[in-house]
Amino acid sequence: MSLKVKLGIMAAAAGLMLSGCMQSTTYEATSANAFKPRDKEYLAKIRYTNTPVAEPFRRAIVDYHRKEAPGSIVVDSDNHYLYYVLNDGKAIRYGITVGEEAMAWSGIAKIGGMTEWPGWHPTKSEIERLGVPTFVAPGPDNPMGSRAMYLFANGKDTLFRLHGTNQPEYIGASISSGCIRLTNEDAIDLYNRVKIGTIVVVLEPHHGDSPFNSQMALQGGGNPTFQ
Repeated sequence: MSLKVKLGIMAAAAGLMLSGCMQSTTYEATSANAFKPRDKEYLAKIRYTNTPVAEPFRRAIVDYHRKEAPGSIVVDSDNHYLYYVLNDGKAIRYGITVGEEAMAWSGIAKIGGMTEWPGWHPTKSEIERLGVPTFVAPGPDNPMGSRAMYLFANGKDTLFRLHGTNQPEYIGASISSGCIRLTNEDAIDLYNRVKIGTIVVVLEPHHGDSPFNSQMALQGGGNPTFQ
């Protein structure tokens, strides 16, 4: 990880921990009970360093103050969060890696496809820019990770995805080719909650909820409880 990216994640984490009124945050520990046999097999074979995610970007149940319906997803790229909206003013908040602004997508979409341990078919621009092969088989070293949820808008594939990652050290950073990355464990958790047709709202750059004017309870400190 470059020093610039590392410092950016540290600064974001520090800002979020100091923000707001320290509303209640319940951090959720990963449970292997939700893993299928192939999940356990592949996750046991990872060759990447499973870097712990900084506390403000760990999966948590938080207060949620926007008006999206329960069961929908909201992506706040500015603050590197994805929210799965629950009932009673709560949401599950996941830390994410997002695309650099020039490659980011925003708008309202639906999940139009879902795959467990997907293969990766890089776009032509990704092949040219990253020097990757035309296809990467499913598995623990695949950059698509454990799950992929494909975003469609107006009946067409946007080519943007919510998916896992083999680079958990970048959760909280803006370095991807535009897709939204979660840890493999969080991708499995989210995948198990959504379905085809789930609404996904990706906020425009600079339209996220600032930790200094919190509408999404972007707290990272206080006295968390663990499940």
